[in-house]
Amino acid sequence: MSVHVEVRNIEQTVLDTSEALAFVDAPGNGAGALFVGVVRDWNQGRKVKGVSYDVFAPLAEQSFAEICAEAREKWGEPCRIFVAHGKGRLEVGGLSIVIAAGSPHRGEAFAVCRYVIEEIKSRSPVWKQEHYVDGDSEWVKGHALCGHD
Repeated sequence: MSVHVEVRNIEQTVLDTSEALAFVDAPGNGAGALFVGVVRDWNQGRKVKGVSYDVFAPLAEQSFAEICAEAREKWGEPCRIFVAHGKGRLEVGGLSIVIAAGSPHRGEAFAVCRYVIEEIKSRSPVWKQEHYVDGDSEWVKGHALCGHD
């Protein structure tokens, strides 16, 4: 199988970019692209100290697989895709999502990564709660609703 999708409890296991790149490597692939989502320390004018992700894993993994299938249909069957999304609490600098794409050419690999992350942000059952340095927390609206990256 040339697609790997999963949700991991990030409080127990770290998302690994080397695992993602190894998965998408293949003899016919001349390109491997990597997208890594990282918890940042500032959002919407507020200082962030961490993020919690709530993910319904079975539905999210089904959504990820559908999105990957669409990408492979658009950019070609030889494309290999890896997606791992975290579930649980992360501090600033923690990896929340790792997406890798391997394909014969770089254009397809970059396009696949971009497509997969944009579609996950707008369609998949992943909820993000930001924790602020002032002690407050807030559930963040999805990308499609708030119009920022």
